[in-house]
Amino acid sequence: MWDLYLLIKPRLLGFRNRISRSDSRGRKRFFLMLSLGLGFWGGIFLLSCRVLTHFRSAEVIGDLLARHLLSMILLTLFSLLIFSHVITALSNLFLSKDLELCHSIPAPLEEIFISRAALTFMDSSWMLVVFGIPVFMAYAYVYRAGPAFYFNLIHLSFAMAIIAAGVGVFVTMILVYVFPAQRTRDIIMLLSVFLLLGLYFVLRFMRPERLVDPDTFFTVMQYMTALEAPQSPYLPTQWIADALWTNLTGVSNGGSLFNVALIWSTAAALVVIDVWVAHAVYFEGFSKSQEAKRRRIAGKKVLDLMVRFVTKPFGEDLGAVIAKDVRTFFRDNTQWSQLLLLGALVVVYIYNFSVLPLDKSPIRLDFLQNELAFLNMGLAGFVLSAVAARFAFTAVSAEGESYWIVRSSPMELKRYLWGKYIFFLLPLIILGEVLIVGTNCLLDVSRFMMFLTASTTFFMVFGIVALGVGFGALYPDFRYQNIAQVATGFGGVLYMIVSAVYIGAVIVLEAGPVYLIFMSNLRGNPVSPWQWLFIILSFLSVFIITIVAVFKPMSRGLKCLREYEL
Repeated sequence: MWDLYLLIKPRLLGFRNRISRSDSRGRKRFFLMLSLGLGFWGGIFLLSCRVLTHFRSAEVIGDLLARHLLSMILLTLFSLLIFSHVITALSNLFLSKDLELCHSIPAPLEEIFISRAALTFMDSSWMLVVFGIPVFMAYAYVYRAGPAFYFNLIHLSFAMAIIAAGVGVFVTMILVYVFPAQRTRDIIMLLSVFLLLGLYFVLRFMRPERLVDPDTFFTVMQYMTALEAPQSPYLPTQWIADALWTNLTGVSNGGSLFNVALIWSTAAALVVIDVWVAHAVYFEGFSKSQEAKRRRIAGKKVLDLMVRFVTKPFGEDLGAVIAKDVRTFFRDNTQWSQLLLLGALVVVYIYNFSVLPLDKSPIRLDFLQNELAFLNMGLAGFVLSAVAARFAFTAVSAEGESYWIVRSSPMELKRYLWGKYIFFLLPLIILGEVLIVGTNCLLDVSRFMMFLTASTTFFMVFGIVALGVGFGALYPDFRYQNIAQVATGFGGVLYMIVSAVYIGAVIVLEAGPVYLIFMSNLRGNPVSPWQWLFIILSFLSVFIITIVAVFKPMSRGLKCLREYEL
């Protein structure tokens, strides 16, 4: 046990040092993130309370709906925990940089495995706390739960996380034993992407909005059948749901203690099984993880042609940097597979507008179509900001520990940063125009609204991308473990907030002029000179804040990179 403590101690000391040695800037970041987290929790709590209160107001089926919802929430969290543990276990058990040092020390293999599994548990189980606590507290508030509910919630949630960790670690060890760790990571990522795509399309094309349409269901039995949640006596989440529901309602079915015993015995059994399996296959899987990754010659030729086409306009110096980014992107399955998710997002985004029940609205149809098209600019802007947070914001940090090569090269940092900006600008413009033009065609908007929304989105992308690249240069992270985690830090959150403010400002400034012009065309009345002055000043204000959004963050980011100490 002393060796186990020593193996975990570096993580504990690192966490303590980050808290105790943080400067004023670090403390400000901590309190800002804490405030945002509490606000997020409060929002989920209020929304959950409202939903549960509405359920309880429905006679006969109210409590049944709340119980089904509890089962679905637990099943969703359990599934996400397993997936998260599989991904994290692959890194902590087989791909971490410090594993060679750990395996060289005189410690038993079981203790090394248990220490890495414990770190995997800590890294992956935070999701249950972040997303689960406000929902469960809403149940406790609405149903006026007693102390027994809180006690069972704490230890049963801990047991569920242990079971998810045991399943995730077991699956990872078996996969790495069969395949090399590098190939296993690719297989897991691709399978997870296709699984998410399949679920995404299935759930959306089932059109769940019909559940709230009273014309769709004719009998209570049909309605109840549509609301059935996945249930099985062999699911750990069902045992937890039954135990918690007994504490919430006070109606005991006699099996609460048996469910608790099932949960903890399953958790303990999985821990023992994982240790046994690790003793047999873990070290051999780790040895396989040291194998180099092979590249296919045909794929290399296609990638070379793509790199030549993309980097030709950038020149030799900047083109070399862009070529490195393109090759890194397509060689890493965790990055290029996100293009599949992006494609699915575009398809479902446009599909949502094709099923809008506009004919049932009491508002005049042409007015409603153009109003939705105008508001859709804001929604498309938020989608573009999310995409830019993943790609444009991480553009500078993607250099990693090799950033010193960029600094020591004869290429100017200004040219480097603006090159990154131009590289991401065209793809996001295309994405934004596809979203806007595609939805406008489905809404059958007027020519004026089509031109206005398409042109506004075109220029808005310039500000969104500049904010992403600029804030990414202001808050770089060259020592990341996973590039996708860079966008979830302080700088990424701050970028999303500023980007949302910029998009909201554009929508608000254009709302008045667009309303005046649209109503003038609709009624056949001319626009007065004072109204034209208001329209010109509003669009001029949009142009000015777009210029500020482009040049201000880029200049601040450039200054930060010049002052950055290697």
